[in-house]
Amino acid sequence: MAYRICMVCLGNICRSPMAAAVLRHKLAEAGLDDRVFVESAGTGDWHVGQGAHPPARAMLVANGYDDTHTARQFVPRFYDDYDLVIALDANNRRDLRRLAPDPEIGDRVRMLRSYDPEAGEDDLDVPDPYGGTTADYQLVLDQVERACDGLIAELKTQLH
Repeated sequence: MAYRICMVCLGNICRSPMAAAVLRHKLAEAGLDDRVFVESAGTGDWHVGQGAHPPARAMLVANGYDDTHTARQFVPRFYDDYDLVIALDANNRRDLRRLAPDPEIGDRVRMLRSYDPEAGEDDLDVPDPYGGTTADYQLVLDQVERACDGLIAELKTQLH
């Protein structure tokens, strides 16, 4: 049975689809793509059914990542479907914990940048680039790539 991860941001059109695409790519490079399944969702519902935001897609494609994505909303029953739920910022972590069926399950939500060696304890949010510049999307990609490398290192120890 595969280990299942869900990346979560607000609208599921920028940060979490970028994080999911990067993690899937890096898992394939590490030879773990047959053991780890990655999806994404948003805490909000206003983009359900849409693809990733065009600047997010452009950033992914320009850097060799797949941009295939359909937005969806995270719902409480997803806690039964995933081994790890990863929030892209503290507000979404708070919202995810509120959605959890009990506090113990809510405590399983992790911040993506907690796996980033360059992130400080008070600097775990991946900033929302929506409406921003190419540089804003590049910053998100850089943070996501570092964090995914750290997450994969941890997954290697857990899965072997």
